[in-house]
Amino acid sequence: MSDNRHLHADLRSAQSRALRIALMANALYLVVEIIGGLAFSSLALLADAAHMLSDVAGLGIALIAQALLTRPASARHTFGLQRAEVLGAQVNGLLLAGGALWIILEAVRRIGDPPEVSGAGLMIVATAGLAVNVGSAVVLARAGGHSLNMRAALVHMVADAGASVATIVAGAAVLLWDANLVDPLISLAIAALVLYSAWKLLRDTTQVLMEGAPEGLDVVEVERTLAQHEGVESVHHLHLWNIASDVPALSAHVVLRDDVSLHEAQLRGERLKDTLRAGFGIEHATLELECHSCEPEASEPEEEGAEDLTASPRSAAEKRP
Repeated sequence: MSDNRHLHADLRSAQSRALRIALMANALYLVVEIIGGLAFSSLALLADAAHMLSDVAGLGIALIAQALLTRPASARHTFGLQRAEVLGAQVNGLLLAGGALWIILEAVRRIGDPPEVSGAGLMIVATAGLAVNVGSAVVLARAGGHSLNMRAALVHMVADAGASVATIVAGAAVLLWDANLVDPLISLAIAALVLYSAWKLLRDTTQVLMEGAPEGLDVVEVERTLAQHEGVESVHHLHLWNIASDVPALSAHVVLRDDVSLHEAQLRGERLKDTLRAGFGIEHATLELECHSCEPEASEPEEEGAEDLTASPRSAAEKRP
């Protein structure tokens, strides 16, 4: 178990390092893209710069969330601040959605009167952006694990890479056919991509905050595995949720077979936790061990001649001799 915790700490450190690298690269490119968009009168570049601004902000939020995630538990926050990375990912989803709406409004305004755009300048800046996006995405993907916070940052980079490709296409269209209208149309395609990414991110972060079952874990399969374990009679009141997006937790009531000592019950409980850790990656498991089910049983039938206390006063009186 200590080895797993050590590996988890190493992963968190690698994730923070990857976020810092991506943040610096994207902040530098943001400046280049704004200058290029203004110099070449390109909405596609300015739209991508708006998205890039949300990326830089999002990477900053992800980095802060990652720092909060590693803070130790306290009396006030007994699990630490592990949900901070989910909140950071949700804020990033909102930033993505807001940026997409701005792009749509500006693109619609420009479709009726597309300005002159420098196709060559558009392609040069967008190609540099594609290199930054792909490089950042590779760095983040390698350290991502199953963290929603890292996935949010990666989504930003992948969406930006797609936007850069679309912007290169717009630049080629302007350069070859003088098709300035392609610039706002490509911006709408970028916005659609960003909105889709934002929706998926908001959906998944809400699932974690509502304490839904972790993605990739089958509640029925987990319960069946526990129930089929040696020495277990039945399992009930099983709950699965995420503490952080990549830290599943479980609680369950487990009815043990036979009349066992407290020591033997504890040993069986530890073996069950080892099974959960090895089979499903569940490090945080709380098992309430029982010698019989705590589920309410059907009430016993009334003994003959017993007085019905729920009957009306008149009925009860009629029963008396």
